[in-house]
Amino acid sequence: MRKKVLVVEDYNDVRRMMCIMLRQYGFDVIEASDGYEAVEMALEERPDLIFMDLAMPILDGVSAVKAIRAHDELKHTPIVAVTAYHDFYKDKAKAVGCNEVIQKPLDFERLQPLVNEYAR
Repeated sequence: MRKKVLVVEDYNDVRRMMCIMLRQYGFDVIEASDGYEAVEMALEERPDLIFMDLAMPILDGVSAVKAIRAHDELKHTPIVAVTAYHDFYKDKAKAVGCNEVIQKPLDFERLQPLVNEYAR
């Protein structure tokens, strides 16, 4: 059974690129463009891994992670925070339950090992 990854990113180009790469690595990919949609998709789809942008409209990534972690069935789902504001968000992201924080612009060569580590 293929692993499912949720990509949460408000910039279409970045989200599209991440999805293309993850599909090439053999993962099923679902997408959300804001934090509110991310919480809905996580509850509905139960992904094996979530990549969560932190600076988004409607509901930011930190609040979305808090909401996701409030559900017992998603408490242990690995969440990798993705942000251009690494210094500002790193501690906040870890405090709400992100397993790792990576910085934009993304190093796509680092993406596959990261996914393999968390989506076992």
